[in-house]
Amino acid sequence: MNSLQRPWYKELSRYHWFVFVVAALGWLFDTMDQQLFTLARTPAMQELFAGPGGAAADKAIVDTYGPWATSIFLMGWATGGLLFGVLGDRYGRAKVMMWTILVYSLFTGISAFSVTFWDFALWRFLTGLGVGGEFAVGVALVAEVMPDRARPFALGLLQALSAVGNIAAALINLGLGEYEQTLGLGTATLMGFKLSRWRVMFMIGTVPALLCIVIRARLKEPERWQTASHSDAAKRTLDLYRALFYDPVWRRRALLGVVLATSGVIGLWGIGFFAVDLNLSIFRKVFEAEARSQSESNWDRALLRSLIAEPDRFKDLKVKLKPADFISTAAENKDPAILWDAIGELTEQKREISLASVLDHLDTGNPAKNRKPQSADDRRRREDYLAGEKNASGDGGGDGAADHGAAIASNADRIAARSKAIAGRVTRWTSLTSMMLNIGAFFGIYGFSLVSHVIGRRLTFAIAFVIAGLSTAYVFLNISSTSHVFTMIPLMGFCQLSLFGGYAIYFPELFPTRLRSTGTSFCYNVGRFIAAIGPFTLGVLNSKVFHNAPEPYRYSGAVMCVVFLLGLMVLPFCPETRGQPLPD
Repeated sequence: MNSLQRPWYKELSRYHWFVFVVAALGWLFDTMDQQLFTLARTPAMQELFAGPGGAAADKAIVDTYGPWATSIFLMGWATGGLLFGVLGDRYGRAKVMMWTILVYSLFTGISAFSVTFWDFALWRFLTGLGVGGEFAVGVALVAEVMPDRARPFALGLLQALSAVGNIAAALINLGLGEYEQTLGLGTATLMGFKLSRWRVMFMIGTVPALLCIVIRARLKEPERWQTASHSDAAKRTLDLYRALFYDPVWRRRALLGVVLATSGVIGLWGIGFFAVDLNLSIFRKVFEAEARSQSESNWDRALLRSLIAEPDRFKDLKVKLKPADFISTAAENKDPAILWDAIGELTEQKREISLASVLDHLDTGNPAKNRKPQSADDRRRREDYLAGEKNASGDGGGDGAADHGAAIASNADRIAARSKAIAGRVTRWTSLTSMMLNIGAFFGIYGFSLVSHVIGRRLTFAIAFVIAGLSTAYVFLNISSTSHVFTMIPLMGFCQLSLFGGYAIYFPELFPTRLRSTGTSFCYNVGRFIAAIGPFTLGVLNSKVFHNAPEPYRYSGAVMCVVFLLGLMVLPFCPETRGQPLPD
């Protein structure tokens, strides 16, 4: 069997495999960190923006600041990519890759101790420095060590294995969610911080630092880099970015690469990864509807009636309920939560509690909690809710008005247990969303290397941009049940993430050895600077344009899919690199 007929992996030596495994682990842990942030983002915003006494954060604020945190993370990612890309060409691929891993591991761990949005955003920016730098030096390392024929397949597999890091993050989230439900994660503290699930996730993100020991001990710099770094051209290059733009060929390729990367990065970080946040809202409503269909909302009504009749019992409740724990007898109705909040406010103010006083209190609103004064219709509906059907079947409070303390405590316990169970189910299904997205991504990323080997890089990119846009818009507009996690989400992951297989293969093929890390990082990370407007734009669409929609993410994400046309438009001007050796 000649070399052209042998599988590509048969051409790799033991050291080739060692380099591939180390680079893959570095990138795998890098993407694990990214996905930990995606899964922790909403819970972190909910805790950091929680009101006094643990009151639930306003959903509009969470939907606005979550994308902002993502934009800041992407700007750190872009800055780190540009910085470490140059350092990778100047000081070596292996050495700089070790630096990047240390940076993102350290600041991921520090993120666990955030107390406000702004320090959280700072730590995520600094984490992004390391995350952004690792990709450029990692792919340059693999591209320069691998035999020419094996190179595109090795790079495609390297990028595909990033999905394993994302799946690992989802499994961490899933495991911590189960622990949270059974053993009470969140009640323990460390250095005065409550060990919430999202904080523990970031602590686990420090583990990749151990990989630096292996890199320091055994990984060598590629011979291509050693030769180029000692050449006269390299010695004359005092400014690698100036060198990148001095030659019109490299300049043109760098600018085209930026546009390609911008389109895909906005598509993923400005739209695709927010499918997790969309599903958080959708699935909570699905599970609340299931509870409502089983008449469990009667527990909430019974508890509210009983406490209005016996307000002294309010402070005796052993469970600490929050407004978000309550469900109404009708979807999209927040009356029980609002009434519970009002009872709590009157209790704190030591004022009289009765049906009339609660409703009168709501007439004034509460600007501090973003609660507007109720209308006449609101008042009538809430009065009917508390006063009517006192002996309805399944109304767990007996006569619903003057129930004894044991029944009140029982209803409170039921509501707390139901809320905890729903939260656990939401965590499981959002973890499964992430896992299914990345299972699809693995095959899409590696599929790019196989298809592009046959039909070329440009045509494969064109197909990927089209299917990414169509699949993402379709999923955001139509996902509505847990069953869709196993059908729609993998489809979107396959189509959308296939582009990133192309970036790993294509960008190193555009630049000479002395500029490979710099050029690759420029394409990928200037693209991220521009792409940082994507999550910000999504947040603006959520809070300003579609804020009255039941699921703002649904329509914001679909509208933003036009970004995939940007990459499609520049492909005719991009060079075809299939079958060509790396530029020297």
